[in-house]
Parts: sequence; C-alpha cells; structure tokens
Amino acid sequence: MDFKLSALTKSIWVFHVSAGSCNNCDIEILDLLTPRHDVERFGIQLVGSVRHADALLITGAMNKKAVVRMKKIYEQAPKPCVVVAVGQCALSRHLFRYSYNVEEPLDKILPVDLYIPGCPPKPEAMIDGIVKLVNKLKSKK
Repeated sequence: MDFKLSALTKSIWVFHVSAGSCNNCDIEILDLLTPRHDVERFGIQLVGSVRHADALLITGAMNKKAVVRMKKIYEQAPKPCVVVAVGQCALSRHLFRYSYNVEEPLDKILPVDLYIPGCPPKPEAMIDGIVKLVNKLKSKK
C-alpha cells in the first residue's frame, strides 16, 4: 500500500461538488461540518481546491453541462482520489430520472467508491459511510 492510501485512513481532505442538486444534500453536508457533529475528529476537512483533495463529495443529478465539468474536476484531483456519491440524485437520478437534461447516474461517469443514500442523507448516515470508507481503505493494506 502506498503512502497516499495510508494517509487517507488518517486524514481525508474533502472537496464538495454540487452537480445540480436541490441543495438539501448540501445543507446536510454543511450540518455535518459544524461542531455539533465534529467530523474533524475523524481527520476530515473541507478544502477549497480539488488539487488538495483526497476525496470528492458529489451531490445532485448529473445534468449535461455538469458531466463535462465533473470529468475535468476528477482529472485535476491527485490520485488516488476517492469518489463519494451523496444522496439519491447522485446515486440514481431520483426525481430527475426522466428529465431531458439529466445524463447517466454518477457511477456510469466516474468510479464511485462509496454510496451514501437518502433524500437528503442525515449527517449520522454520512459519518457511518465515512467510517466504512476508512475501514475499506485500511483493509487494502
């Protein structure tokens, strides 16, 4: 296991991408980052640049314009980069499944490592998903 993957189990720097969401998932992610839930105790920190990120936290259904930008963002992220799909829209396009402007689900566009279901998912569910992701990364040692 390389150093970068080992560092991911200790401290995950997250870049949040909203790919056309209704903002409910985004509000829950902001709630997750408040002192009430304190995800910094797990080493998780929100960063402002994808070039500093270890993980992409993606919310929303991928519309046609977002697909091109999402691929560009993923290419800019240092590898290995963990992709986390948050909410039903990112997982299955949910209500927007038959919309003219929505492309494929996120896992058809990028390799998704973790799915966090819910509309919107609660912060507790996101913490549970993060713990499972860290355990998954530790098992790759």
